[in-house]
Parts: sequence; C-alpha cells; structure tokens
Amino acid sequence: MTDDAVRRVFQSVDSFDPGEFVRLLTEDATLAFGNAEPMAGREAIAAGLRAFFSTIGGLRHRIVRNWQVDADIIAETEVTYRRLDGKEVSAVAVSIWRTRDDGLITDYRIFVDLAPVYLVQGSSETASTGAVQNIEI
Repeated sequence: MTDDAVRRVFQSVDSFDPGEFVRLLTEDATLAFGNAEPMAGREAIAAGLRAFFSTIGGLRHRIVRNWQVDADIIAETEVTYRRLDGKEVSAVAVSIWRTRDDGLITDYRIFVDLAPVYLVQGSSETASTGAVQNIEI
C-alpha cells in the first residue's frame, strides 16, 4: 500500500500540474519547502507550485526508498530537474507527509538543496539568489 501511495504522489508532482497534486491533499493541508514558511490550503499550495514550476523546465522523481510510521510516510528520492537552459541536474530529496484515514495528505514537507538548479553556467554563484531563497513550496 505504501509503495502505491508514494508512486501516486510523485507521479502527480512529475505531471507538472499543480491541480493534480492538490487533489491528493485535504482542503486545509499544509506544505512546507525546507525552512520556508508553510503554505496552507489547496489554493495556496497550487499557487506555490505554479510559481516554482515557472522557474524550471520540468522534473522527475526516482524513488530510492520509503517508510511508513503510523500516519506518516517518509520518501527518499533522487529528483532530476530540467533547468530553463535545458540542462538537467539531480539532487537527493526527502519528503515527509501525514495522511488521514481516507488517504488524503494533511501535511507535506520537502527537504532538498535546490542551489544546483539555479546555478549560473561557469559560476559558483546562483542565477538569482532570490530565486532559491524565495521559492514558496
């Protein structure tokens, strides 16, 4: 059951359609990306995803492993991001989410270092310091 639920979550994210992902959430769900302020509610989360998706060309997740502890699911993934310049970069990510008895997600947390996604070619500086620090998903 856990493997199917994890696949379903990452397939929805990889669809690049915020509406598909938020259908997996409760109306009052929260989503926090790293140490950013959590977003609350499907509309805010969809808006945050749209903003993030506008800064990349695409993404895909490879599930490394996952665990379930009571209502919490922890998933380690390798995420390949397609940058707007067409280059691909990969990063290890951990997502943790809590579900209700009906399977809908009430709280979702993402931990990943996005710096390589926004790295300027030939530079150790990020393309837009604000882009990495102000992403709200």
